[in-house]
Amino acid sequence: MDHCKDFDTGDRTSPDAFTLAARVQFQSVSNIQIILNEHLGAVTKAQSVFHAFATSTQEEHLNHGLTVSVVGKTRLPGPVQIWSQEYSRLMREDDDTVWIDKGGLDPNSQRSLEGLLDQALSDCMLVPIKRPDNHQFFLVVALVNKQEGHDAFGSLDLQAVHQCFQQVLGTLVGAVELEEERRLRDQCQSLLAVAKNLFSHLDDVELLLKEIMSQARHLTKAERCSLFLLDKQHKCLVAKVFDGTSSGSGQWGTTDGRQLGIPADQGIAGHVAITGQLLNISDAYAHPLFYQDVDKTTGFKTRNILCFPIKDGDDVLGVAELCNKTSAPCFTRADEELAMSFSIYCGISLVHGLMYKKVRDAQHRSHLSNELMMYHMKVSNEETLKLLQEESMNMQKIDINFCEFRFVPRSMEELKTSAAVVAVFQDLGLKERWSINQETLSRFVLMVRKGYRDPPYHNWMHAFSVFHFSYLLIKRLRLVQQDYFTDLEALALLVSSLCHDVDHRGTTNSFQLASNSVLAALYSSEGSVMERHHFAQSMCILNTEGCNIFENLSSKDYTRCLDLMQDIILATDLAHHLRIFRKLKDLATSGFDKSRAEHHQLLLFLMMTAADLSDQTKDWKSSRNAALLVYREFFSQGDLEKAMGNRPVEMMDRDKACIPTLQIQFIDDVALPVYSLLAQLFPELSILVDTVNSNRERWVTLEDGHVVSPMEILTNDID
Repeated sequence: MDHCKDFDTGDRTSPDAFTLAARVQFQSVSNIQIILNEHLGAVTKAQSVFHAFATSTQEEHLNHGLTVSVVGKTRLPGPVQIWSQEYSRLMREDDDTVWIDKGGLDPNSQRSLEGLLDQALSDCMLVPIKRPDNHQFFLVVALVNKQEGHDAFGSLDLQAVHQCFQQVLGTLVGAVELEEERRLRDQCQSLLAVAKNLFSHLDDVELLLKEIMSQARHLTKAERCSLFLLDKQHKCLVAKVFDGTSSGSGQWGTTDGRQLGIPADQGIAGHVAITGQLLNISDAYAHPLFYQDVDKTTGFKTRNILCFPIKDGDDVLGVAELCNKTSAPCFTRADEELAMSFSIYCGISLVHGLMYKKVRDAQHRSHLSNELMMYHMKVSNEETLKLLQEESMNMQKIDINFCEFRFVPRSMEELKTSAAVVAVFQDLGLKERWSINQETLSRFVLMVRKGYRDPPYHNWMHAFSVFHFSYLLIKRLRLVQQDYFTDLEALALLVSSLCHDVDHRGTTNSFQLASNSVLAALYSSEGSVMERHHFAQSMCILNTEGCNIFENLSSKDYTRCLDLMQDIILATDLAHHLRIFRKLKDLATSGFDKSRAEHHQLLLFLMMTAADLSDQTKDWKSSRNAALLVYREFFSQGDLEKAMGNRPVEMMDRDKACIPTLQIQFIDDVALPVYSLLAQLFPELSILVDTVNSNRERWVTLEDGHVVSPMEILTNDID
């Protein structure tokens, strides 16, 4: 590093300087460099002149050197980065007389200069120039090799350089900043276009990965590209895309189409995956992490590599590796910035693409499960034909007491219940009123029956019992004729009664939540987990080909009927009943207003609950047998809860449950209030209250003599 003691920094502006300043106005940065190179070459008699620009911050150009894009009158194909160590010393100097000659360059820097100029280095003068506004290091003016017959570079040459830049530096700084702003603007526009392109491929992850590589190669002008996704479970990088093609479809793929995997801690890609830091390698073969055998195997020549991580926040998702800059000797600092900005969009799109794939896969699995379920529930044409061919039943033929509240539906043979359901629709005139096709109705009933599982209590026979009680209410109380219900409300109540527990698993809502079941995951945020599932399964059946008994309803009635079904089925959740009980009491006290839609809804809910609990209104033996089924189901759930390490509530615990006490409590808290409200509204139903009270007295008798196990109480013969 030399100092010129006789260097004159005074202002000696010549007419030529004014001419030079005028020439560089409104020119591009490259044109300004050509003009300055020509001027300085003429003044200093240098064979070659160029400008090496610093990057935006001192830390960056200390690490990345300086950038050259024009030598003499020649624009290079792309920016070239040169030197580093010598210029870090220039940056720290405040003395305008400092410059570097050939002797101040180490051998590597000399070779770098000779490679850039394609000529031997005999003499040089490297002059640092600082910005006039903030005195930050801006560029180096390089004068290389004096023309023959002229002395070595000295103080007059240094003075010529500074006098030149006194007139043009401000213009050059402005031009550089303008082009940088344009570059950033174009980069932002390119990235926005890339984002739009990537986000349009979220529905296909493989296509998204190919698009990521295509865009990365286009943005950075790379010859080839590869993408690796990080498999943390197996600690490896999975090669998803090579040169824009999937790993199983090109020369990089395995013969059986399997994806290639490499250890996550090896090679250039592994280094980037572990550190999460970008790696820009200007000479691949000189880098210790580069595996040369890949080139030998493929015949491809790797010159330089830009490898960057794709992240979700701080979490590395994968690595993109770009090879061989096509428009420059190597990847530049601008390419690094672009790659890191691009990687943000890649990370966002990849996360959402993978999430979308998981959701879509889950939907496909759900669809397949539904298909499997429907296949096993599918009603054959033979079954439908058999039901159609059965002699049309009237109510008396089914059973002489079928239309009486004392009739016990559970006493019927299960095989005859489907025909009885069809007969009920016929008896109430619903089939004709809503133009329900006989074959469709038969198939629907058989499908619903198959939709019930076989837990001890919540099975098809329970559904038939609830359906029968709703039928009795509609028929015996003449609810439609007396305008308590519309025809549509009666239809919705009857169908809801049949479907209200379809696919019941013999466990409660609280168990679904405690066990983190699939149903809880689907419905827990909305409440009434099982009831929502019952309604969803009912919709599946209605949407099955040949099962839609509502197909001839108008669009308005169809929508209204489904809404009513949903509300009625959700009302079978006792928690819902308890929430609205005060409103039900007010309804019974004030009387039913047939013109109020709210009263119609409350009465539907009350009657659905009454139908759901109707086993309590049967004779003692039937009521006790129903309780036996209920507690078998409860105790099975309690056993499951114990196996899970949980403590079941008393009524679910076969070792602690006092069934008579629990039954008395249930009758007092739930059943009697329901039937008492019904009797207030319809006095002819007071017989139901009497029956429930009679059964309660039998439970009191059992409670007083409670000396046996819970199940023995229910199975012992007690008159």
